[in-house]
Amino acid sequence: MRFLIVSLSCLLLASISQVAHADGMVVDKVYHPYVLPFEREVEWRLVSRQTDNGNVLAQRAGFGGAINDTMSLEGYLVGERDDNGDFGLASYEVELRWQLVEQGRLWADWGALFELEKQHTLDAYEATSGFLWEKEFGRTSLTLNAFVVYEWGADIENEWESEFRAQYRYRYRSEFQPSIEIYAGEDFFGVGPGFIGLHRFSPKHQLKWEAGFISELSQSGKDHSFRLALEFEF
Repeated sequence: MRFLIVSLSCLLLASISQVAHADGMVVDKVYHPYVLPFEREVEWRLVSRQTDNGNVLAQRAGFGGAINDTMSLEGYLVGERDDNGDFGLASYEVELRWQLVEQGRLWADWGALFELEKQHTLDAYEATSGFLWEKEFGRTSLTLNAFVVYEWGADIENEWESEFRAQYRYRYRSEFQPSIEIYAGEDFFGVGPGFIGLHRFSPKHQLKWEAGFISELSQSGKDHSFRLALEFEF
């Protein structure tokens, strides 16, 4: 286990230091390394990115749940609206999250994420794998995601890329937890505020919501992204 933790730490630090990133809409979601046994969920996400060239809107609808005590599997349909205002199905995704250690057992909590994406009308694929890390400091929590991405297919250039995401949140109360988020991608480094909330209808039914407004800092042009996510667990 010690070797695994050291290896994960090295890969995470390497990803942070290299800051070579994936294409597309970098702002999405900061993943937490936890899987709840027997969880099932319906999820919807929206990202609206405004640049000098126009607005790109992406929406993602997913359904899935835990397949054992430490793994969950979820499928997504992704729709995007391009600069011309055309909105349609863009891709399909399958995502596996793996909680590597019991929460609170080690100094920090670790998880892993594996994702496979296929573009709807193109011969273009994307495989993502990476590590999820979280540590609580008093009433605050720091969450880090580091991903390695490989893209291939006849309609896309074969290449390796990487992404990095971070979220530092203050657990003020369950319904409102303000945060600062960082997203790094190809020619993109964005920072901005966000918040997370949770409402429990019953011990097995709860609604999570997240929102954030991320401004790109590495370019002189306008590049602002608004993200919103709703997740109902039952």
